[in-house]
Amino acid sequence: MNPLGPGDPLRLGPYRLVAVLGDGGMGRVYLGRDGTGRAAAVKVLRPELAYDQNMAQRFVREAQVAQAVTSTGVARVLGAWIEAGRPWMATEFLVGPTLEQVIEEHGPFDDLGVQELGAALARTLQDIHSAGLVHRDLKPSNIVMTSSGPRIIDFGIARPEHGLTLTVTGEIPVTPGYGAPEQVLGQRVGPPSDVFSLGAVLAYASSGERVYDGGHVAMVQYQVVHGEPDLSEVTEPIRVLVAPCLAKDPAHRPSPEQIATVMATPPGTKRGAKKAWQLGALAADIKRREAAAKQLISLPGVPTPPAFSRRRLVTALAAGGGTVLAAGGGGVAWWLLSKDGGSGKASKPTEAESTAPPKPWDAKRLKASDYKDGTAPPSLWGPQSGPSLIVIQPLPVRDVVVVQEGDWTLGAYKVTDGTRKWAVECGALAHYVAPSDELLMTVRSLARDGLGKLLALDPATGKERWTAAVNAVDVIAADAESVYFAAATDLIRRDINLLRAFDIPSRTTRWSVPMPVECSSSSLPKAAAGSGRLVLCGQNGKVVTLDARTGEQTWTLPRQAAAFYPIAPAVSEGVVYLGGKSLTARKLKNGDEIWSLPARSEIRKGSGGWGSPTLDGDALYALDGTEISRRDRRDGKVDWTHSLGGDVVPPLYPPVIQGKSVWVQADITGKGGIDVLHKDTGEPAWTYARDDRGDWAMAASGNRVFLVNSGRLAAMPVF
Repeated sequence: MNPLGPGDPLRLGPYRLVAVLGDGGMGRVYLGRDGTGRAAAVKVLRPELAYDQNMAQRFVREAQVAQAVTSTGVARVLGAWIEAGRPWMATEFLVGPTLEQVIEEHGPFDDLGVQELGAALARTLQDIHSAGLVHRDLKPSNIVMTSSGPRIIDFGIARPEHGLTLTVTGEIPVTPGYGAPEQVLGQRVGPPSDVFSLGAVLAYASSGERVYDGGHVAMVQYQVVHGEPDLSEVTEPIRVLVAPCLAKDPAHRPSPEQIATVMATPPGTKRGAKKAWQLGALAADIKRREAAAKQLISLPGVPTPPAFSRRRLVTALAAGGGTVLAAGGGGVAWWLLSKDGGSGKASKPTEAESTAPPKPWDAKRLKASDYKDGTAPPSLWGPQSGPSLIVIQPLPVRDVVVVQEGDWTLGAYKVTDGTRKWAVECGALAHYVAPSDELLMTVRSLARDGLGKLLALDPATGKERWTAAVNAVDVIAADAESVYFAAATDLIRRDINLLRAFDIPSRTTRWSVPMPVECSSSSLPKAAAGSGRLVLCGQNGKVVTLDARTGEQTWTLPRQAAAFYPIAPAVSEGVVYLGGKSLTARKLKNGDEIWSLPARSEIRKGSGGWGSPTLDGDALYALDGTEISRRDRRDGKVDWTHSLGGDVVPPLYPPVIQGKSVWVQADITGKGGIDVLHKDTGEPAWTYARDDRGDWAMAASGNRVFLVNSGRLAAMPVF
């Protein structure tokens, strides 16, 4: 673990990079955090190799193939892309000792523990194989023991059954003693090769000894192909179970499903529901490591090495007894940081539960006994006066929530009790964005200070950090390094005719182009930035995607939304999700359609169609008229739908997700307000102010939903 160096990137895709986890012959691995605080291991191909376009594309392609594995028993691949010439992939950040470390430090498992381990790993192999992949390098050092069970990591040479994996000259294509005979001989391999590896792993877990060993690699490989496994130290009950897995002929090995069935421990075992990794010294070891990693992940990442405390990182690691920071890999044969180096889709979309450590200011969720369906619980604080009567969406940033106030100022209120923390005069009603937890951006239009300045504030104090006179009218989107804003050549008339990107590190305008969609100062484009793209939807319903580095248009959808009804895009992992005349997922790079669902509600001028979508893990939520549905964002298949009743008038705001609740804002004819639903079923929980016709805006963070309505602000609880 090391701090970032001068040549390291500060951000890739949605991940802010905060430290270097390790280096290998083919690249470097970073610790990254996304906007929610969730950690990931971000692997980047070395520049000299990235220049090979074919290799770079294959790296990303095979990593994206590995995303099909959604099992809870693996370290999942979160995304892969080529950004600014850097091919990268992000995987889950796992904490815990490897199985190899467990055996070395705590000794072999007992028979029941080996059965529990075998059943769990066999189920995970089922998932990997069902996704059309073969792991090809299952071994004790590629299994991380966590409090929830064993996790298979480092798809170092995982590959489609039908395809060729990447290799480099001189590479040993299998770990000696764990690879199947057909792998050693360079023959075509399939799922049975992983079963052979599983047998060798379980024998090691039972005995603490390798079943194939020798003085050098060639001897070990010869024993695998021509010799017999040494099972003399494996207990008899386990020997009977693993011996068939080590058959020379792949056709004679059992399937993972058969292994999982045979090794499933019967109910009522003497230690009850707890597994081997949840008991004794091993459980305590895992907890120590998880606590150390939690401290590590919560350390503030900063973009410059001098401000990054390496001592704090080392101290946190030492506190956990040498925490293992492990990440499952993509489909690349040579991506191993050490010398030795498919279920497919879930039947329902995975709900995202934040893995970020809780913050001191987070609220507690409501328990089932704390509320009753049909009755809204009291607010955590508020409603209280403060926000402008012209409603702009609130913005939670760390321990404050920022709102536009009535006297043309920005105000920040403590999320814990609603106390006003600071206020800054801006001179105009304007939107605001937070490129990071340490920076808040808006527009200042005070005549004495010059019109049209970008204003950078410290969210914690409201103190001005810097300004830039760039003829800004309003901000529309931001990523970690840029803020995108609407500009005008004549600020007196405020006719928006320019779209500009402002580079935050250098504090210069990176590009300026004619505004590519219809808009006005009272009807700005809806926009989202991510994966090197900026996506806008204008009041004419046109969607335009630009290269975030240059401002060049990459693709468009001329009539995606109804006229005068811009729809906010949602961007994640190289895909943009759009509402409008259809609910559609498209590749950010070129606009290719992944899936599309036409709207059932009537499309007419100024209304109709799908509203702005909201993403939550693998789930997508969106309104079509007065019907909200949850869908799998990967293919658009529906999980549940719920009708709000009545007739909707525009706009259809994106739902807000927090905890296990969905908050839906739909202006229904004659009544407005917020419906709260159970996320897992779509069933109603309660309703807020259904008879109030005033505009509403909402945002969520830290187990709270912040509501703005009629000049009032409130923080609501969630379950």
